[in-house]
Parts: sequence; C-alpha cells; structure tokens
Amino acid sequence: MVRTPAEPGAAGGLDGTGGAPAEEPADGPGPRPGGPAASAALRAAGRRRLREAMRRFRLRMCALAVLTAVRVAATLATPVMLAGAVDAARTQEGLGTATARLALVLALAALADAGEDVLGAYCGSDITAWLRHRLLGRVLALGTQGQRRFPTGDVLSRLTESASGPAAFPVLLLTAAAALVTTAGALTALALIDWWLAVAFAAGIPPMIVALRVFVVQATEPFARYQRCQAAIATRLLDARQGIRTIRASGTAAAEVRRILEPLPDLRRAGHETWEAQGRVSRRLALLAPLTQVLVVGTAGIRLATGDITTGQLVASVAYAAMATASASLFDTFVALLNCQVGAGRVDEVLAAAPAVRPPARPVPLPDGPGRLRLKGVTVRVGGRAVLDGLDLDVPPGATVAVVGTSGTGKSVLVSTVGRLLDPDEGVVELDGVPVTAVPLAQVRRAVAYAFERPALLGATVHDTIAYARPESTRDEVRDAARTAAADRFIRALPDGYDTPLTDAPLSGGELQRLGLARAALTRARIVVLDDATSSLDTATELKVTRALQRILAGRTSLVVARRPATAARADLVAWLDAGRVRALAAHAELWPDPAYRAVFSASAAGAAADA
Repeated sequence: MVRTPAEPGAAGGLDGTGGAPAEEPADGPGPRPGGPAASAALRAAGRRRLREAMRRFRLRMCALAVLTAVRVAATLATPVMLAGAVDAARTQEGLGTATARLALVLALAALADAGEDVLGAYCGSDITAWLRHRLLGRVLALGTQGQRRFPTGDVLSRLTESASGPAAFPVLLLTAAAALVTTAGALTALALIDWWLAVAFAAGIPPMIVALRVFVVQATEPFARYQRCQAAIATRLLDARQGIRTIRASGTAAAEVRRILEPLPDLRRAGHETWEAQGRVSRRLALLAPLTQVLVVGTAGIRLATGDITTGQLVASVAYAAMATASASLFDTFVALLNCQVGAGRVDEVLAAAPAVRPPARPVPLPDGPGRLRLKGVTVRVGGRAVLDGLDLDVPPGATVAVVGTSGTGKSVLVSTVGRLLDPDEGVVELDGVPVTAVPLAQVRRAVAYAFERPALLGATVHDTIAYARPESTRDEVRDAARTAAADRFIRALPDGYDTPLTDAPLSGGELQRLGLARAALTRARIVVLDDATSSLDTATELKVTRALQRILAGRTSLVVARRPATAARADLVAWLDAGRVRALAAHAELWPDPAYRAVFSASAAGAAADA
C-alpha cells in the first residue's frame, strides 16, 4: 500500500515535506504492543542483521577470533604449566624450564587479551557506523510516509541507542565462545586428570543452561518495550519543542509535560521486569557456581587421599574447576548479547520497511521533450480509502495548471506522484510519453523540481540552501535565481549576505518560501511544482514573485497547488479535484460562476485559519 505524503510541514526532510498529512492521522508515538511471538521475531531479525554484519567484517572478525583462540589456549595451558611448576618445585627437577613455560603462557594470554580489546573496539565501531549509514539511507528512502510509521524521536532512538548496542557484539560473541570453549577444555582436562572430577562438574551444567534459557525468553519483551518507551518519550519531546510557541501561548506547559512523560510508568515497569528476571537468574547462578566448584574440589580431595591424583594435579583440578565454573559469569555476557539482538532487531524493522519508491527494473532514459504530463487512471489508497480514485489529467506542455480542492482531496498526493515522491497503487504517470516509474530516479529528480510551503533549510549557508539541488552553481546563477524569487534584497541585508550561516539568518515564513522558490528557479527542470509555495507571501510580494517566475518558467510546465483565487486566476488552467478525481479542467474564469467552485476557496481559507 502506498501512503500519502504529508502536507508540507516545518519538520521537512530533503524536500521539506515532513509532518503528518492532513489526509491521514499520524500514528501515535506510544509503544507498540508486543508479545512472545513479536519478541521471538525481534530476536530472529536481530540475529540475521548481526550475522550480516559478521559477514561484512569477516576479516576483522577472523583476526579477532585468532586472538581469542590464542588467549583461550594460553588460559587452558596455564594450569598445566602451573602444575608442572609445582611438581618441579617439589622435586627440584627442571624448575627453570617449567617456570619459563609458565611465564611464556601468561605473556601470550596478556598480549592476546590486549589485542582483543583494541581490535574489538575497531570492529564494533565499524558495525555501528555501517548500521547507522544504512538506517539513515533507508529513513530517507522511505519518504514522508516513513515519518508516520517511524516518528522523528523513534528514528533518533534507533540511530543512537539501538544502532550503538551491537558495537559490543563481536567482543561479546567471542567472549561467550571463549568461555564455552574454556569450559569444555576445562571439563576435558578434568576428565584427563580423573574422570570422577568431570562427572562432578557435569552435574551442575543442566541447571545453568535452563536458567539462562528462561532468562532469554522472559527478558526479550521487556528489553524491547523499554527501548520503545524511550523512543516514545523522545518523539513527544521533539513534537513539543516544535510547537513550543503554541504551548506557551496556551499556558499548557504542565499538561504537555504530563503528555511527554505518559510512557514513563510503562518504561519503569519494563525496567523492573528486566531487572527482576535478571535478579532471579543471578541468584540461581550465584548458588550453582560455588556448589559445583565445591563438589569438584571435594571430589579431587578424596581422589588425592586415595592416591589417584598427585598434589600438582590437585592444584590443576582446583584451577580447572574455577575456570569451568566461571562460565556462570557468562550471564552478564548473555544479557549484553540479548541487548545487542534487540537493538539490531529494532534497526532491522526500519531496514525491512519497503521504500516509498523503487528503482526501475529496466530503466528507460527520459527523452527530450516539452514537458507534457499525463496521469491515467491514477489511484492512491490510504488506510483503505482512495485519496485519488482513477484520476485522469492531461497537462499541455508549457502550461501552468493550478490544482485546487478542499482539504483532503489529494492535492499534494497528486503532485507527489509526478516527481515520484510516491508511486500510485494503480495507474500511470507519464512525462513526455514515458512512465516516470520506468525512468531512473536521478533523471526524474532533474526533470521535476519542487517548491514547498515551508521548505527545509539545507546546507551551511544561504547560498548552499538555494544551490542545494545544483551545488555546482556559481554565485551569479544563485543571485539571479534569488532575484527571480524576490529574495535578493533581504539576503544582501543579512550579516554576511549569501555567505550568512543559516543558523545566523533569522527568516520569516515568507522569506523561507522565497528561498524555496529561488531553489526551484535555479533548476533546469522541465516540470516545476509549487506546492502551496506562495501561501506565506503577502499579496504584493506574491504578485511580484509570480510574475518573475512566469518569466523564468516560460516554456516549462508547472503545477501550482493553490488556495487563493488570485493564484488560480493567474494559471492557464485549473484542475478542480473532488472525490479523488478531476471534476473539471478549465480556466479559472470559466469555473468561477459555479458556487461549488467558489466554496472550495472559502473552505481552504477556513482550513488555513484553523491551522494558523
């Protein structure tokens, strides 16, 4: 299903089309329900994403594994070397050699451990950077409809908390593997010393495995819910910051604080559930580990008394028992690994979402043409409702067509299909005889330029934001575009003119719109879309800007989403939208006598006043 883009909002993306759409209510930022099945799916998705990361950075992972293997081997050899040194000290035979071997093994273990720390940090940072780059790319590819499924605060939480968690995964995974190998090696060594020692230790393994498995099952859902609650609070806080003037003017700061912190009790419950599950397992392991070790040491003491093992073997047995029961400390590693899986799973939720538009399977070059635009049977559904329902529209090349209609009739949806900001569920949009879905996206973006009601300020300076789509533009070209949009005068009045940093450029709504118009004027696009791009201009400035645009857009096709009768009157044709279709395509003067047509502008004015 294709979702409709937002009516342009202040929190815009690359094209300034952020915000929740008028046609569809935004999804609430609260936590999504979960359950055992959802938790298992989240863990599975996280494991898939982590395996992909391991394959991508397999060389560093292999090097890290080698260092871990050296450390484990040195650790397992240490008790043997220690036993040899003890027996050599007792018999005073080969003491120097035994001591040198012990020192060598200890040095190898220390060097391998240091190498693991350094290489693990690099590998973890690579994984985090890779996840964040992919996450950012997919968020932008999802377009405006992605803002409803993944609000700003939620995306921020996934970029920071969720994407950074897997950084520890390589070290944690190898630590767990090393601990398991060490335990297996220690168990084998105990069996080689005396098989009764291995039997004594093996008795404590099944309860440990059961305890860890129960924790994984019980803690996944609270872990995920905790991160969702954090994202919900961040989203509400960002929304409140955007609407701070309204909050202060309404005197509702206390109520807004309560709304922002509404998910806090659920966050607290999720944290308590996680800690309780962790505490239960910790207590069980805290009892099992020493009991197992006591059992092994007691058995070793009995075997020493019967003469079945030597004093050195007793020392080695105690060391191996301590080494094997140290696997109980893996619980903290399992907790961290579970957190990595949940974080990677939350990143995967975004990466698995279908983008707003997909590159064509068999690209067709866009031919040169005058900018003829045709929409044939275009249908866009939102939540089961057809915002556009089999719409047909034929825009003559070089003509200016005003798109009018009451709120919710799909004006912004229609113009969004032209430049593939979204693709229709049914029907075809053709540009100069070629379906836009068959044209490479880069060519579509060059052929169709947009200017929005509240354009996003992108770049470092005023020059950068005007030249954003054409960074190679010269200062003279940028200045000419600004003059066209009646923006040159106020730009030159800024502290550093066109080089003024955007952070130091206080701009009114009308000035912002003129910067957006200048950006559109700078392009060489054959189709120009003005999506309510002059609504914040006063009548005199709008007339001046429109006349200038008419000069520079001569020979280009343009679509203008219009709320004012004067804007529609200056267009060659008016496409009057009603019930998802074009009710009429005619000149404004021909439509004006119709009371229903005049009512469209009354409703638009009332909607604009309500929004203000």
